[in-house]
Amino acid sequence: MNHEDSTHGPAPLGSVDAEPLHRAVDRVAEALHEYVESAVGVRAEFGAAEADEDPRILALESRIGMLNGALYDTLHDALGTHPDVTSQIWEPEDEADPDEDPEAAGTDADVFYLGYVVGTPVATTDATLDGVMEIIDSAGARIAQQLLDTGYHVGEWGVSRGDAPDFFDDEDDDA
Repeated sequence: MNHEDSTHGPAPLGSVDAEPLHRAVDRVAEALHEYVESAVGVRAEFGAAEADEDPRILALESRIGMLNGALYDTLHDALGTHPDVTSQIWEPEDEADPDEDPEAAGTDADVFYLGYVVGTPVATTDATLDGVMEIIDSAGARIAQQLLDTGYHVGEWGVSRGDAPDFFDDEDDDA
């Protein structure tokens, strides 16, 4: 990824051909539809744990991951942006109480990150890099609970692959 070309400069790009960008999105969407069809079929035959480890599902998850990477590269190369389009962040089920917002209450708040670079296992195993998300998500839940138990306010937390989770709403940018 070259950061020296005009796509990374301060000047607007002008006319950009969006067709290759749409084709990259279409490839991801097509693979996701194929995943849904396969997952429904596999789940109809097997239990959840077996379905998670089914080679057809693992192959599709790997393919989707590669297509997501290709989408990132396509957007990056054409626009010079660093799109965070594949993170997994869940919204809270209940709307946050403004009285519990640390910034609204006048307390300090900051964002903290913990990162890992993880390679595939050396030994023969069924473990994949996709399984790392479950491990890190579980650890994140334990850390959030420990922070809460210690008296800290945890407004939100997330796990992502590739880039740090983006906790900043577009609304915040307008303020």
